[in-house]
Amino acid sequence: MSWVIAASATSLTALYVSYGVLGGIGTGIVYIGIVGLMVKWFPDKRGLATGVVAAGYGMGAMLTTFPISGSLATAGFERTLIVYGLLLGAIALLAALALKRPPTTQQYSALRAHAEARDVAPSQMLKTPVFWLMFAMMAMMSTSGLMVISQMATFARDFGVAQVTVWGLAALPLALTLDRFTNGLTRPFFGWLSDRIGREHTMFIAFTLEGVAMTAWLLTRDNAVLFVLLSGLVFFGWGEIFSLFPSTLTDTFGPRHATTNYGFLYMAQGVGSIFGGPLAALLYQRTGTWSTVFAVVIAMNFATALLALMALKPLRRRWLSSP
Repeated sequence: MSWVIAASATSLTALYVSYGVLGGIGTGIVYIGIVGLMVKWFPDKRGLATGVVAAGYGMGAMLTTFPISGSLATAGFERTLIVYGLLLGAIALLAALALKRPPTTQQYSALRAHAEARDVAPSQMLKTPVFWLMFAMMAMMSTSGLMVISQMATFARDFGVAQVTVWGLAALPLALTLDRFTNGLTRPFFGWLSDRIGREHTMFIAFTLEGVAMTAWLLTRDNAVLFVLLSGLVFFGWGEIFSLFPSTLTDTFGPRHATTNYGFLYMAQGVGSIFGGPLAALLYQRTGTWSTVFAVVIAMNFATALLALMALKPLRRRWLSSP
């Protein structure tokens, strides 16, 4: 609905309300609702289960990047928004008809067999330091990732690699397509890994990987092939926040209120959406170089990786062992 209404928007405010506000509400309902179902259906494989869902959220864009770009060029944005808005809405409606809750007896017995934490209502969760630490960490990672995503086309042009041909394709759209793939692949992979070695250890590995990849990306920014390859590695180190944080939250505060609880935590993604793009643009405008933007992103990556082991792990341990 947001895409169809946005097609007839005649002002910037109307575009914000239709494409931004209405679209954001719809996306949030779908994403939070499905994640809430997955942590209840698969309590012993929460990381992998939420990662598979989040992979669909990330990799779906890979299927539509080129078709939508082509439609924008040939048919214009109005027709493109209407056609793809109706198409995606129909697919989502059909998929929703197949969703269902776990049977109550099966659900509760399975949850009790695997639950690591007592069930905590949102009102109580919001009073705990461990929740706000997770919120801050997710906001930092979201902001750092969106600083790159929102400005990628701009700094690719400034680096002189946007239109360079790599393997027969322009570097920028090729990088964006690869990014969608790795951004989707990372979610079930690191979710699966976190089920085996622990959430905090997996966070440390993934966030450190992104920091290292960002550093290499900056140092080799004029190489089109490395620009494409390292962009995929950067997104491989970022997209897993959408599998690690919901599974960690449910492990900590229990599954009964998982959907509502994750709704509060997912607001950290909204913080990143608000600050990521404008902050990157402001830093570039003030300093005249993308190196400053990259430095802030890299610092956030390494800081969040250290927080996972040095702050979140001991804090969660104390919370889970408390009466």
